[in-house]
Amino acid sequence: MENGKITVWINNVQEVYEDGVCYLDIARQHQRDKKYPIVLARCDGRLRELHKTVPDGCHLEFLTTESKAGHSTYARSLVLMMLKAIYHTVGDNSLIDRVGVHFAVNGGYYCTMQGKVKLTQEFLDQVKNSMQELAKAALPIEKKTENTYEARRKFNEYRMYDKSELLRYRRASKVNLYSLEKFEDYFYGYMLPDTSYLKHFDLKLFLDGFVLLFPSGYEPEKLPVFKPDLKIFHVQKESMEWGARLGIPTVGALNHYIVHNKVKDLIMIQEAYHEKKIAEMAAQIAASPEKKIVLIAGPSSSGKTTFSHRLSTQLSVYGLHPHPIAADDYFVNREKTPLDEEGKPDFERLEAIDILQLNQDMEDLLAGKTVELPSFNFKTGKREYKGKYKKLGKNDILLIEGIHCLNDRLTNRLPKASKFKIYISALTQLNIDEHNRIPTTDGRLLRRIVRDARTRGADARRTIEMWPSVRRGEENYIFPYQEEADIMFNSALIYELAVLKQYAEPLLFSVSPEEKEYEEAKRLLKFLDYFLPIPSDSIPNNSLIREFIGGGCFDL
Repeated sequence: MENGKITVWINNVQEVYEDGVCYLDIARQHQRDKKYPIVLARCDGRLRELHKTVPDGCHLEFLTTESKAGHSTYARSLVLMMLKAIYHTVGDNSLIDRVGVHFAVNGGYYCTMQGKVKLTQEFLDQVKNSMQELAKAALPIEKKTENTYEARRKFNEYRMYDKSELLRYRRASKVNLYSLEKFEDYFYGYMLPDTSYLKHFDLKLFLDGFVLLFPSGYEPEKLPVFKPDLKIFHVQKESMEWGARLGIPTVGALNHYIVHNKVKDLIMIQEAYHEKKIAEMAAQIAASPEKKIVLIAGPSSSGKTTFSHRLSTQLSVYGLHPHPIAADDYFVNREKTPLDEEGKPDFERLEAIDILQLNQDMEDLLAGKTVELPSFNFKTGKREYKGKYKKLGKNDILLIEGIHCLNDRLTNRLPKASKFKIYISALTQLNIDEHNRIPTTDGRLLRRIVRDARTRGADARRTIEMWPSVRRGEENYIFPYQEEADIMFNSALIYELAVLKQYAEPLLFSVSPEEKEYEEAKRLLKFLDYFLPIPSDSIPNNSLIREFIGGGCFDL
């Protein structure tokens, strides 16, 4: 720095500014080069909020609402503005016991409100009008560091008891709070500089709660059509309510249980709940003898393989003989694999499967014929036949697992009456606190990081690098068909993140600051820091989490 000036590099171009300049000042000069609003800065590979001062000699990059981090920042700041507007509209804070921000629905967040205020669309319209006024006023979202003890005192005073409980188990003596016109709250993640950025949102009354709608990262200035997927919603809501009945709706409550109770009891309760759900599915299938093909689909790291084994065990109770079949064994030979936009093999597409052969084999099995089933050699990229013959008896049933199994195009020649479709996913039932939700994708990513390191020798950096591609495949080929399922199963375990913590943290710490995946690794480490650890020695060997941490009884 010379003569009160600093030098920064933006897109490899050197620029000079006054010492003390903030990221926002520079962002305004570069906004013309961006299609969407700049909401964050990346300084030397690390994310920064726009109100912070720019250091000398840094390499600078700006993120818009189109980026993953930018989209999350928009959503998080919108929640703060919504909460401010709710309390302003009600007028008397004592009339509200709790506002809960829960899981994702239809591109927004499902929320609930408890207290003496009647939740109606008219009330939500008043809140929306208040939010619009706050956005027009361009009010600053201010950040300050508070003593943790003082922050807990404040949140008890504000009747935000979940936050107070969460901070009770934080090692840090300081905590960052955000305020909007004297309304204070704690948020996990970055925030916008002011409310003027928050132009696109809506509030929709939905069942016994409401949905805060906002744009996706793909179309940051367009609200989605409000058309919620009801099946997946009810599974998520049931899981949320079950966690509340246990008295463990949040991370703070889980930590409290770990400290004051026998964790083994919680593990046994959760495992019994899973077993009950799987047994109910088996009973439903056994009661329909025409169902000869069970199709199982779900996103990455949902525990499909262990679930299939446990369902097989339960089906055997009814005298059925289950036979697992992996749809991946019907991959076309690698030279015939379709290519993606970059010219790379796209194994996620339906066309990567030999649909014709799969349907022919399944038809023949249903007709009572003997069929030689293939195995796919992933090393050679070839389908092989090694004498694996199968013929269905009266009590035999097929369990086909694969990402396309809910798409009727995969089994287009098989009679609908013979098929039973199951969708499985890990839908996290915990919140960090009442206003900070846990994305279900975070739980699945942590599962995959732990499993890939154990079974595939892949480090955390590699798994994080591949994750966006995995997510795109899920968005294109799994989620559009989830409502086609006859039944859904939530494989998330209420205790699992506290278990995964001890396995995932060393792997995440291996990602160096020089690597582009460091940003995501650091975010996950900060997230795991909220949890007290749970040892794995009390977890049964047939638990779904064993598929990821090891020690399971199934041959996976």
